[in-house]
Amino acid sequence: MSHDASGGSGEVPTNEQRLLQLPLVGILRGLPPAQAAEVGQLLYAQGLRVLEVPLNSPEPFTSVRILRDSLPADCLVGTGTVLEPEDVLRTRDAGGQLVVAPNCDARVIGAALGAGLLALPGVATATEAFAALRAGTRHLKLFPANSFGPGYLKALREVLPPGTCLYPVGGVGAATIADWVAAGAAGFGFGGDLYRPAYELEEVGLRASRLVAAWRATR
Repeated sequence: MSHDASGGSGEVPTNEQRLLQLPLVGILRGLPPAQAAEVGQLLYAQGLRVLEVPLNSPEPFTSVRILRDSLPADCLVGTGTVLEPEDVLRTRDAGGQLVVAPNCDARVIGAALGAGLLALPGVATATEAFAALRAGTRHLKLFPANSFGPGYLKALREVLPPGTCLYPVGGVGAATIADWVAAGAAGFGFGGDLYRPAYELEEVGLRASRLVAAWRATR
């Protein structure tokens, strides 16, 4: 049975509710399909509920299907580095529910929303943030976050509409989560600080545990 993220109403949670229950995106760049189930189950056990397989990984749609089939329903699975609308549809057909991009492309956002998927486009400026909002999503990936810093996110939030969710991605680790949350971050995406194909499974689990604990310490 899936986690009831709808507040006890008994309704099936939406993709957005699944994201917001623990808004930490595990970016599994380079994940081989043969490791997908094992890595996914390990990260789920450590508390992560959102997993992204970038399209510049080997056989990413195969990995998405394996993750979706091997994880509970309250885990949100999707693709990253999505640049074309046709890859949105391939994500949906593989069972994915989330599309993450490094850039703001209204075509990709529209395709995702039209297919019933959650869209998390990348933005770096106020111009891109407002373009993404106009395209229909309120979840924005600030990328690359380490090039801007928490003060930049705070300034962006001051001009964006209430309810806009900004997720720093790129160079964010357990040691800096609190600073970003204080600036108004709604969640995070973790790549190399969480997973690389060269990491042993034990190390991936420890990294996930530290990141989740650092997030929960800010609640």
